[in-house]
Amino acid sequence: MIDREMQRQTRSLSTDLQTRAEEDEMVIEGYFAVFGSETTLWPGAFEEIAPGAFDKTLSNDVRALIDHETRAVLGRTKSNTLTLKVDSRGLWGSIRINPDDSDAVNLYQRVKRGDVDQCSFGFNIVSETTDWREDGTVKWIIEEVDLHEVSVVTFPAYSDTGVQARKQEVEQHDKRMFEQRKNKLKERLKHGS
Repeated sequence: MIDREMQRQTRSLSTDLQTRAEEDEMVIEGYFAVFGSETTLWPGAFEEIAPGAFDKTLSNDVRALIDHETRAVLGRTKSNTLTLKVDSRGLWGSIRINPDDSDAVNLYQRVKRGDVDQCSFGFNIVSETTDWREDGTVKWIIEEVDLHEVSVVTFPAYSDTGVQARKQEVEQHDKRMFEQRKNKLKERLKHGS
């Protein structure tokens, strides 16, 4: 079994990030995750985030990054330059841009122009359910996460490691189902029924 709870995950979202300026302050804000929106990982494999998935993690010291780059910090909850909250739609965030950080100001301008409008978040899975459907498809519902970071990204994508872990889980499930069918057939042949 793959221990994804210890494996750092990222998920992305095409969204409508917004900018606003108040007096001398520049802000980037929008939804970093949306609840109940089914994402296709590959044909026949789906994932969605359940309402409440972020409820126990908002007290974490979360960073806002550019493209998941740890050297490109835009804000941080601990310093009140990143504000996160959950509502009925999902995880909403507001990043106060440092006017003395040229990378942050440049990103703000790219978001303002609409050149960059997507986001992502980095986390560990704490709790999830898996729905192995009769039609052979599978859906994971992420019920609780341990949030580390949110990112404004140029190209949102699922990380290869996250998708690979999901594929390995499907392979293991298929192997277990095959072994169960094989053992049932052996029993039937053994007992002549």
